[in-house]
Amino acid sequence: MLVLFETAAGYAIFKVLDEARLQEVDSLYKEFLTPEKANKIVKLKHFEKFQDTTEALAAATALTEGKIGKSLKKVLKKVVAKDAHEQLAISDAKLGGVIKEKMDLTCVHNSTVAELMRCIRGQMENLITGLPPKEISAMSLGLAHSLSRYKLKFSPDKVDTMIVQAISLLDDLDKELNNYIMRCREWYGWHFPELGKVVTDNLIYCKAVRKIGDRTNVAGSDLSEILPEEIEAEVKLAAEISMGTEVSEQDIGNIRHLCDQVIDITEYRTQLYDYLKNRMTAIAPNLTVMVGELVGARLISHAGSLLNLAKHPASTVQILGAEKALFRALKTRKDTPKYGLIYHASLVGQTSAKNKGKISRMLAAKAALAIRYDALGEDTNAEMGVENRAKLEIRLRHLEEKGIRRISGTGKAMAKADKYQHKSEVRIYDPSGDSTIPSTSKKRKLEEMEEAEEPVTPAVKSKKAKKQTVQEVVVEEEEEEAEEQTPKKKKKKKVKKEEEPEVEEVAVTKSTEKKKKKKKKIQEEEDDD
Repeated sequence: MLVLFETAAGYAIFKVLDEARLQEVDSLYKEFLTPEKANKIVKLKHFEKFQDTTEALAAATALTEGKIGKSLKKVLKKVVAKDAHEQLAISDAKLGGVIKEKMDLTCVHNSTVAELMRCIRGQMENLITGLPPKEISAMSLGLAHSLSRYKLKFSPDKVDTMIVQAISLLDDLDKELNNYIMRCREWYGWHFPELGKVVTDNLIYCKAVRKIGDRTNVAGSDLSEILPEEIEAEVKLAAEISMGTEVSEQDIGNIRHLCDQVIDITEYRTQLYDYLKNRMTAIAPNLTVMVGELVGARLISHAGSLLNLAKHPASTVQILGAEKALFRALKTRKDTPKYGLIYHASLVGQTSAKNKGKISRMLAAKAALAIRYDALGEDTNAEMGVENRAKLEIRLRHLEEKGIRRISGTGKAMAKADKYQHKSEVRIYDPSGDSTIPSTSKKRKLEEMEEAEEPVTPAVKSKKAKKQTVQEVVVEEEEEEAEEQTPKKKKKKKVKKEEEPEVEEVAVTKSTEKKKKKKKKIQEEEDDD
């Protein structure tokens, strides 16, 4: 058996001397503990050294892509073709398939071969003669740098740092443009304030100011290239009756220079937006389809890179950009935010207020899949993003039409709402509460006064209650004594109980007699009068 071993310095082909020892995979490392033991297992047959770093880089890139390079092809024809009957141990199964097709050689790749490669790598300095350790380490370092540079040059579209810088610059340009336009309108408004009301677009306003200059030049200037005919007529009419102050030519010159700056920055902004759009389509096509160029670029910029964004779960993607609100809600134990940067996506913007939370959650879930597909997938098409967006639009249509399906049952029938029945209750106005005059009669007042003047009966009742309580205590004591004495005392109890109502009757008769005496005295006094 022959072994093909790749190094940073060149290709090495070893011949296995004792194949029987390769059967014990777990203890194979013991045979490579010392250089002497390793030379008993394998022996160097041929070593093809790379001439320079360029050749090493070409061979390394061919191996990573699973292709046969020129130098490898030369080695296989020179050495292995002579021993075509023997098997060739390969570290990469994909490369072995290519060698078998083109060179018609039997290749082997299994766990035994992988362990053998690891053992050879441990004793590489002793098995490959003529290469000092310093030279091998220098070649490895140089090849690693060259290979990383080649990968960056090979796929420059995958460099997401350009997107981070572009979206940051775009935001800065928007802020500067707003400041410049506000200053230009305020500055020229002192001279011609009516122009700001007639022309609302900022870019057209700056172009018109640069073209007009002093408002006295409006009548003789042609604004048809900038403004439509109706607005041009309004501007000329407003210039004739303008209330603005007079300014010098030097002021007009500075205002025109500011307008030039606004126009140049606006043109550069449109160019930068086109560049960002192309970069997003190349780097993250599926994410661009789902949320748009600007929102996708802001998500990548906020996470730091596309790979970092791919590591975030869908729940984090949903609230990315609203970290301050999230931690404030957690601290105060209130509701957490439902969306962050994803709120500016077109799908979330076109939904009603009550469905924005649901759509943002579903959009974040699909966007997380699209980000991982763009960051880790090999394809560069946007088919998955288009399919997921179509599903979200269908779901959005169902939510807006209130066509939410049943949770239980077949799921095919739509949820039915109860019919609305209007129930009106007619209430009559009660005018009795409007009067402030007391409605009680004199007779009723006199009756209430008479009832208040009779406090005798409740006093009798209280006396009765007191007597009854005393009598109950006496009865209980007599019952306890009755258990020890003769039944004669029981008769006394009955007599006492029978005498109680007589006492009450006497009290009532006394109270009635007192009333009669009072009435007689009152009548006698009236007669005397």
